[in-house]
Amino acid sequence: MVDNAEFDDIPGTTVFTAQRSHQGFHLNQFCMSLKNASNRERFKRDERTYLDEWPMTEAQKQAVLARDYNAMIALGGNIYFLAKIFATDGQSFQIAAASMTDMSVEDYAAMMLHGGRSPDGVRSKRDGN
Repeated sequence: MVDNAEFDDIPGTTVFTAQRSHQGFHLNQFCMSLKNASNRERFKRDERTYLDEWPMTEAQKQAVLARDYNAMIALGGNIYFLAKIFATDGQSFQIAAASMTDMSVEDYAAMMLHGGRSPDGVRSKRDGN
């Protein structure tokens, strides 16, 4: 397997590697199941029961129940699959992204309208620069 340790040194970024894809396979498949209205209804009716139909880890299930998107990403979730969860909850991508950055929706929107995060700042966790 390829050593992707250098990707873990990027502050504020989780790179979706083949290893994370493997780790999050069932989590991402669960998310894709939400494209069907009947599955969305079942999930919304009893989230835990629906999640227990999927061979995800308990940590992944807890992250879904808590709507902790950062934890889901750390556990192998891909943001494009996770979008099915926040769409099921009636939330926009902007609302979900703001929650992941600990910013208000308004502050997140303003930042994005002004070009996003500055490229200046810490570029390496290890080196602190």
